Amino acid sequence: MEQNKKFKIVSSKKTRYLLPNILTLGGVCLGISSIKFSIDGNFSLAVTLILLAAILDALDGRIARLIKGTSDFGKELDSLTDFVSFGIAPVLILYFWELSNYGKLGWAIALIYSVCCVLRLARFNLTKISDEENWKNNFFEGVPSPAGGLLILMPLVYELSDLNFNFNIKILSPYLTILIALLLVSKVPTLSLKKISISSKTTVFLLLMIGMIFIALLFYTFQTLLLFSFIYLASIPISFFIFKSQQKKFSAKISDEDHEDIL
Repeated sequence: MEQNKKFKIVSSKKTRYLLPNILTLGGVCLGISSIKFSIDGNFSLAVTLILLAAILDALDGRIARLIKGTSDFGKELDSLTDFVSFGIAPVLILYFWELSNYGKLGWAIALIYSVCCVLRLARFNLTKISDEENWKNNFFEGVPSPAGGLLILMPLVYELSDLNFNFNIKILSPYLTILIALLLVSKVPTLSLKKISISSKTTVFLLLMIGMIFIALLFYTFQTLLLFSFIYLASIPISFFIFKSQQKKFSAKISDEDHEDIL
């Protein structure tokens, strides 16, 4: 008597690939939904969805590496999702909020940002780092698209935070968008923190810090997001000097090894 075969979406050996891809697809749904809410004029919810998409983007890759569920399909899916959620959605939110007031110029700025984002993602997919230069894994080349998508929304986030410094921040929107677009395709090193090792003694403090950040985002969403945006911008020159310092150490190490080989 033949045994009934169980229906499986994927083989049991490949189920670990599902969770990261589900998170990635959730991110693209959030990005597309944010466009819908920005069209409706609900900018606070639109920005919140972009923030949630960025959190999912930070989680899916780390979870994939943790459960050994990385795949070429997941990598390509992640890049496509990043383009929708951080290359199209944020700049459309900004367009419906302010850039549309600039007419054709505003739309041109939106297109420039999207083009720079897709170029940045294409370059990222083609970047290969040798084992000898493994230290470079702690850096991105240019500002990553999730960070860029949140940074261009800073003027809108400032308005939503109800802070009042008697300054019309809307006028900065086109200039900030162009600046971040250029940073996306630039070769300025920015911290990725992918390979940072954490000792067991500091794990509790790290978890406490993450918990405090989530609490701050829950009760003071836009104020916290604005603060972290400024901190990230301030970290760019710091990461540049850290990169140059490590590059100098690596070059000196290679020179010493070559010198020993000659001797």
